[in-house]
Amino acid sequence: MPRIGLLSDTHGWLDPRLREHFATCDEIWHAGDIGSLAVTDELQQWFPGKPLRAIVGNIDDAAARRVFPEDLRFELDGVRVWITHIGGRPPRYDRSIAEALRKDPPTLFICGHSHICLVQFDKALNMLYMNPGACGRHGWHQVRTVLRFTIADGQLKDLEVVELGKRAGAVAGD
Repeated sequence: MPRIGLLSDTHGWLDPRLREHFATCDEIWHAGDIGSLAVTDELQQWFPGKPLRAIVGNIDDAAARRVFPEDLRFELDGVRVWITHIGGRPPRYDRSIAEALRKDPPTLFICGHSHICLVQFDKALNMLYMNPGACGRHGWHQVRTVLRFTIADGQLKDLEVVELGKRAGAVAGD
């Protein structure tokens, strides 16, 4: 029963509180816009021996692209996962991946990019969509968020949205 910590859109900054929030997680997944390899290096230092599955996003540089792919497809405890950065959302998926989703939908489709935390079941494709929102300080989001959940016997359980506070510069009414 792996416990997953899911984050996205760090844009080069990692909230130190993630160390506590992800302490009970068995794996850390990053859905792109890492911003700097210092972010993934720090995650690996905080959680030695725990797998880090990460993909690059549209702001990531050549150094990050040499280390991490644009998308990941894998299976974990009976759940088929696809992580990509720009994926759209149900039912309006990005045209670059829409056909592949229809032909071979995963059990769990994860993307970042929008900075909008959203978990939604797509009945048409019989898959769960997740976007953890953004946990970095850059972007238009008001509240920084990440997700935690457990995978057990092909099912996702114990989903939690963790709010990390307001984005730097975010004020009421923005």
